[in-house]
Amino acid sequence: MDTATVKLTIPDDVDAVRVFGSGDTLLRAIEERTGATIASRGRTLSVSGSAEEVEILTRLFTYLIKEARAGDTPTEAEVIRALQTLRESVVDISGFRDDILLTYRGKAIRPKTVGQKRYIDAIRQHTVTFCLGPAGTGKTYLAMAMAVAALKRHEVGRVVLTRPVVEAGESLGYLPGTLQEKIDPYVRPLFDALFDMTDMERGGELIEQGIIEIAPLAYMRGRTLNDAFVILDEAQNTTPEQMKMFLTRLGFNSKFIITGDTTQRDLMGRRGGLTEIEEILTGVEDIAFIHLDRSDVVRHSLVGRIVEAYDAFDRTHEEALVGGRKKGKGAAK
Repeated sequence: MDTATVKLTIPDDVDAVRVFGSGDTLLRAIEERTGATIASRGRTLSVSGSAEEVEILTRLFTYLIKEARAGDTPTEAEVIRALQTLRESVVDISGFRDDILLTYRGKAIRPKTVGQKRYIDAIRQHTVTFCLGPAGTGKTYLAMAMAVAALKRHEVGRVVLTRPVVEAGESLGYLPGTLQEKIDPYVRPLFDALFDMTDMERGGELIEQGIIEIAPLAYMRGRTLNDAFVILDEAQNTTPEQMKMFLTRLGFNSKFIITGDTTQRDLMGRRGGLTEIEEILTGVEDIAFIHLDRSDVVRHSLVGRIVEAYDAFDRTHEEALVGGRKKGKGAAK
């Protein structure tokens, strides 16, 4: 096996602690996940190991140096995710520095995985984008960031946020309060994401002015949405009829983003609007489908492990069912 050694020098204008971590915590986290040897001395970093691993680590540390020069301090979780991304893809992760938006707190929102980068690029390049994936992959959050950014750049005149109102054991008619108060629990996640992009006061003003509209999917019927950035969240809970109704609301100078997790449907015993949508729209131009998975989960690392555990359970259960059916057929013979 070919071996290689590369030495990197941290530039004088870069804080080495941001690259190595306090007490070299980031270096240790990287070393635990690689077969290469990493040694630091002053501002010099030496990486030795297989040629492939050294190349990956060189790209990783080059990325970390760029992050540090920009004043950012990557967390251990972000460094591990970046290393995983480099191992799984040839994508240049330095391109992830292209900010979508700065929140009102000054926090930069940018893609953190290859899947998220493909998602952002698809939104930029297509009129309609479907994003399917498990919880924690940033489907709604990144769509919201793109919507607010488009509004700030005056690319659209308004943002429309919608989701189906699906009752989970309780009828809306029996819940206390006004209609708006009854609907609030369903659209609250959209409010939360919005207020993370803009301060609550400014977000409230935009809602009052009708520039940002948050409403149940049923309110979309009969409308044509022109000059708008429209996000349909929790689309796994739509019916095929609702999905068709929503997609045909598309107007001029508008973008539609549809997000959903097909493993978390609340419509029991009925076909969902996402069930066959990719097959239906195959070959239709200007529509993109992005599939995210557990490697794109950017919440607490435990979320990714939970998603993985559920996937493994579902696979085992499905294999057992298939095996049982085959056994039954054999007995019938």
